[in-house]
Amino acid sequence: MLHRFSKANWSDLYYQIPSSPVAIGLILAILGTISGLLLAFGGPLVGIGVLIAIVAGLVVLSNIEIGIWGVVGVVCLLPFATLPFKIVITPTFLDLALGGVFAVWVLRLVTGRQREIVGGPVAFPLLIFILVTLFAFVFGMPNGPLTSQLLRKFSELILSLVFVILLVDFCRDWVTLERLVFVVLLAGTAAAVIGIGFWLLPDETANDILNMLTRIGYPGGFVIRYVEDNPEALERAIGTSVDPNVYGGLLVLMGTLAAPQLVAEKPIFGKRWISWTAFMCIFVALLLTNSRGAFLGLVAGVGFLAIIRYRQLIPWGVAALAVMLLFIIPLTQDAITSVVRVVAGENTADIATQYTERLSDAFEGEDLATQMRVGEYRDAVRLIQRYPLFGVGFAGSPDVDLYLGVASVYLTIAQQMGLLGILAFAVLIGSVFLQAYNKREYFSNRPDRDPIWLGLHGAVVGGLVVGLFDHYLFNLVFLHAVTIFWMLLGLAVASTRLATSE
Repeated sequence: MLHRFSKANWSDLYYQIPSSPVAIGLILAILGTISGLLLAFGGPLVGIGVLIAIVAGLVVLSNIEIGIWGVVGVVCLLPFATLPFKIVITPTFLDLALGGVFAVWVLRLVTGRQREIVGGPVAFPLLIFILVTLFAFVFGMPNGPLTSQLLRKFSELILSLVFVILLVDFCRDWVTLERLVFVVLLAGTAAAVIGIGFWLLPDETANDILNMLTRIGYPGGFVIRYVEDNPEALERAIGTSVDPNVYGGLLVLMGTLAAPQLVAEKPIFGKRWISWTAFMCIFVALLLTNSRGAFLGLVAGVGFLAIIRYRQLIPWGVAALAVMLLFIIPLTQDAITSVVRVVAGENTADIATQYTERLSDAFEGEDLATQMRVGEYRDAVRLIQRYPLFGVGFAGSPDVDLYLGVASVYLTIAQQMGLLGILAFAVLIGSVFLQAYNKREYFSNRPDRDPIWLGLHGAVVGGLVVGLFDHYLFNLVFLHAVTIFWMLLGLAVASTRLATSE
């Protein structure tokens, strides 16, 4: 499966884990001392938690690429995990992973092991967007309390944006980029399999397993989600992402990234059947989220791929979708229902019919969720009209009759950062795709690299479409979703920059 990467390619990383006897002995002595003190004064849970954090930190500090893998793993598999103790604030796994990666990167620059930063063609518009974000935060501080939690979450948001520059700088050759994409797809497929597994389990069993995660900061109680929060309706897959819409957004990015591998001459997984298996797991998990925005995002992302490179497949795709909706789903829905009843022990209703009805209700604006979104859009527009240029910041709304929070990335940015922020975001995204457009001929002549380059940009398109219907890709509550979106955008920029450098 990994024949595309030689042993040297996998082991040739920025730093190597220390292997000298003196270094290992010193590390073990320090860890033993710290563990004894923590066990004595903080209890076993705190001691084990800190020990794991120290070991993970040492691994990250020894190898920046493993640290990036850690970021991917946390985002896909344990996005809300925190340490089981508090140090002024309760650090999340994502805090530790991102902090470790940036610490290594800065140390490389400070110590002279790295002489320059390769920012790529979008570094300037990205820096402008970051500056506008910082200005909006400071400008809006009087509108709400400045808490330690708000400062931490906003810092994570800025780190996620700067992560783009770090990734472009780190991916200085195609093998490194390809290896990171491989890890992202592997983690995304694992997240999809976990979500399908929880959905197939009886609700009580799945809920008991998910409640075990409360020890590392996850919410407890009954966490299984249903359509419109009605236990008599369809269950929605959530994986370990807590929210089905957020989980669906992750699967949109992963599914669009995986789609070009289905027709690649040399799939990244080595075997084409593995690529198909991974994509189908992601697709099925996405359908089980019952997230209509995610479904449309995946359709848009894959449609973008077809328009750019596989136009001859568009009629076949439309025909396949029509056949699936008109014939295959009605013929197989009884079988699906029977399997779910046997496996999950539920009296599951007509899955396919309910799913298609929810899609049609969304377009017609007849269901409660869509009507609530429309109301949010109206309130968001009113807030933007009152504070059009700079927005109201991230702390809160200055007006008691209006609030921050709307199910749209673009309206969220406009609320918090004003029209100046949405303009800076549009320029940034436009520069990404303008540079990609200028290098389209290079990749059309490189079938070994084209699927990865195309998949990365398709994933960004899928995320942008999802952003029309939800806000978690630029939200302080769902920073893991913010991180994975900007990470894929950074890898997309890195792929285009590598073509430029050649």
